[in-house]
Amino acid sequence: MEDGKMGNVATVRAVLAILQWWGFNVTVIIINKWIFQKLEFKFPLTVSCVHFICSSIGAYIAIKVLKVKPLIEVAPEDRWKRIFPMSFVFCINIVLGNISLRYIPVSFMQTIKSFTPATTVILQWLVWRKYFEWRIWASLIPIVGGILLTSVTELSFNMFGFCAAMVGCLATSTKTILAESLLHGYKFDSINTVYYMAPFATMILSIPAIVLEGSGVINWLYTYESTVPALIIIITSGVLAFCLNFSIFYVIHSTTAVTFNVAGNLKVAVAVLISWMIFRNPISAMNAVGCGITLVGCTFYGYVRHLISQQAASPSPRTPRSRLEMLPLVGEKQEKI
Repeated sequence: MEDGKMGNVATVRAVLAILQWWGFNVTVIIINKWIFQKLEFKFPLTVSCVHFICSSIGAYIAIKVLKVKPLIEVAPEDRWKRIFPMSFVFCINIVLGNISLRYIPVSFMQTIKSFTPATTVILQWLVWRKYFEWRIWASLIPIVGGILLTSVTELSFNMFGFCAAMVGCLATSTKTILAESLLHGYKFDSINTVYYMAPFATMILSIPAIVLEGSGVINWLYTYESTVPALIIIITSGVLAFCLNFSIFYVIHSTTAVTFNVAGNLKVAVAVLISWMIFRNPISAMNAVGCGITLVGCTFYGYVRHLISQQAASPSPRTPRSRLEMLPLVGEKQEKI
């Protein structure tokens, strides 16, 4: 009886964790699109900078004031040798995501972001000479096919936004792979990661944002009619961006790897549906099919990775060493983040 109650509590906790993760993620995406499209604040570098500043403040309060998580101490030299390069890639990843969101619909951007597992595997194979089982390569086929179908049939296709989203996938994959080597020895959670990376990202992005978008932002402040409500929405998006990182910490500790993978792909479907209900961007039937194929492929990829990781955890005496070496470089949840 006691075990049953504990199981029910764990299930409820996992469901709540997933729902709040979905809520923050979808809300941040929708608000950012709203900022670019409805508020006519077409400055993705500035929006990203606001997100980094809010995340820096939020992480400091969470760790130093509220003490939600203990601070993971990092040596000063490691901050520049390890954290700074990661922050640079992290910054590029966020900026490219916001740039793509300005030019292409949420549905298309989210589908392209699902290409990240494929770019991660390909980068590890080409650059790091990592070899994978045939099952990993086979699981990428529906992802690549779905992305191709979605891109060809996208009615609101924009080449610049498409390229920004694709390069963003490469940046996400690079960040994931670099985390394994640069952060070796440090067991970072999502809050400590933001605590160290967000200030660096702010420093990296602030000058380009001022130089490239400063005059445009000043002109927007003088010409836009409802400036104060618009600024509140922009700052709110930054606060919610930090809450999203906090929610990731909660969902990771409340779900299994398989549940996390499935929930992550369903989250994309939820974001696509809600964004279409709000912005009413045209979606053809074949475009929807391509998006569905991509999400099914991502789920299948996560399942294959889980099976291989289970085999690696308990290899049989007959399993050859070469097969054990063909395992993904990073953990299942780490790649998803």
